[in-house]
Amino acid sequence: MTTSTLDQLGRTLGVLRLSLTARCNLACRYCRPENQDPRTLLTHQQRLKLVGVAARLGCRRLRLTGGEPLLAPDLVPLIQAVKALDLVEEVVLTSNGVLLDRPLARRLQQAGLDRITISLDGADPQAVLRMGGGHSFARVVAAVGHARAVGLPVKINMVVMAHGNGDQVVPMARLCRELGVELRLIEYMDVGNRNGWQPQQVLTAAAMIAQIARRWPLQPVGRQPGATARRWRYGDGGGFVSTIASISEPFCGDCNRLRVTADGVAYTCLFASQGTDLKPALDPRQPDAVLMQQLVSLWRQRRDRYSEERTSRQVNPTPRPSPAEMAYIGG
Repeated sequence: MTTSTLDQLGRTLGVLRLSLTARCNLACRYCRPENQDPRTLLTHQQRLKLVGVAARLGCRRLRLTGGEPLLAPDLVPLIQAVKALDLVEEVVLTSNGVLLDRPLARRLQQAGLDRITISLDGADPQAVLRMGGGHSFARVVAAVGHARAVGLPVKINMVVMAHGNGDQVVPMARLCRELGVELRLIEYMDVGNRNGWQPQQVLTAAAMIAQIARRWPLQPVGRQPGATARRWRYGDGGGFVSTIASISEPFCGDCNRLRVTADGVAYTCLFASQGTDLKPALDPRQPDAVLMQQLVSLWRQRRDRYSEERTSRQVNPTPRPSPAEMAYIGG
């Protein structure tokens, strides 16, 4: 039985973003990974319990994140278990793609993964290296091909820093058109304290779309309720491009995401500074009702709308507490 739960602003709980590890094999400039004691990670059974209870509260989509989730040894069994129990409508993985070879892509597809989103921040090896992606360009492009070859739908995430890879917007659009995948352009966000965020590093979604539209005419498609991405269709039939604009065009009004870290701390906003420890309620000796009550209480108290509040502030905004790091919270 599914129970619809509303927060203080009337928003439903619809998406669970579950981080499987804070570790990563890259060191991208906008997301600084951190070491994590593997003994603190949620177990397979705890993750299944969390997904099951969240589904009963209305979560229809599961996003598996990191760090780098392909570093999690029980990734495939988790997907298999979630799909076998028919807990959610869609399971999506967000990865940097470095470890995604053809056999792993096939195992993920056979386990029931519905889609994979792969991060790539430049259209050539030097641009990726400049953004902290090391010498991963060729492997990530190959990973896109591996996923598509086994029937996994792919989208590509690109975080854009104006003075880092701002010159890569059109080249990346061209590359994604050639690869036959949708590019999602993400504004550089003020998450955490280690990524050196400065407002002058933000290239707005409108500016990025304008660059692409000068090369290929675009037709607006819009943003679905609860979605993060606003989409455009290429006028020549070359697919889609989208933007995630939490800085210039906040979408807090219908945000339906609950984020849970790899060690079981729940955050009701990507920009939150404090979370709620779910581990006591995830103890297998505790009935599901204990976890359900904790999640219901957490969501009903939720009133986060940081991006909208940030946008409405004028000069000299009120400082906020230090936000959690993106690698930890599963950005």
